[in-house]
Amino acid sequence: MKLFYSATSPFVRKVVACAITRGLDSRIERMTTDPHSSPGGLLAANPLSKVPCLLTEDGVALYDSPLICEYLDSVGDAPPLFPDHGAARWQALRNQALADGIMEAAVLARMESARPEEAARTTAIARQKAAVQRGIEALEGSPPPVGTPDIGGITVACALGYLDFRFAGDKWRDHTPRLAHWFETFSRLDGIAQTAPPG
Repeated sequence: MKLFYSATSPFVRKVVACAITRGLDSRIERMTTDPHSSPGGLLAANPLSKVPCLLTEDGVALYDSPLICEYLDSVGDAPPLFPDHGAARWQALRNQALADGIMEAAVLARMESARPEEAARTTAIARQKAAVQRGIEALEGSPPPVGTPDIGGITVACALGYLDFRFAGDKWRDHTPRLAHWFETFSRLDGIAQTAPPG
């Protein structure tokens, strides 16, 4: 398998964390890619020019981290990251969706902060940061389970790690002690510990 890869993307981190957790990392070649420059190899696989993008062993291109993670969950015989039924399934999928939303808002806020200062930019950043804050408060009320990792917990950990990486000054832990404790514990898992953002 080949993964179009950027070490600073929280969505790529999520995919790699899932691969490590399922024991598949050695089967994936990471291809460092700058999606903003729309390289030909990436465009041939993903017309949206986004990472992550996975080429399966059969040459099928998969994009969007939820799809890639679900595919990886179907490979091999490690314990599943996607519970197959009941309350555990819906909690894991809800946590994945919430954390994906936090990551999307944080990435947009990061991109806006790189643009020249103007009123519209400031408003856009504030809107995205407010979405992040609401998401974190929701997770504080019900952090993911710590025991067996699932797709929800992995995605939440990647979202919080991205906040630490790009918005360290925001100090999200100050108002969310339960979530902070959960993150400290969950971050010791191999898939999360081995994929920490650079720097």
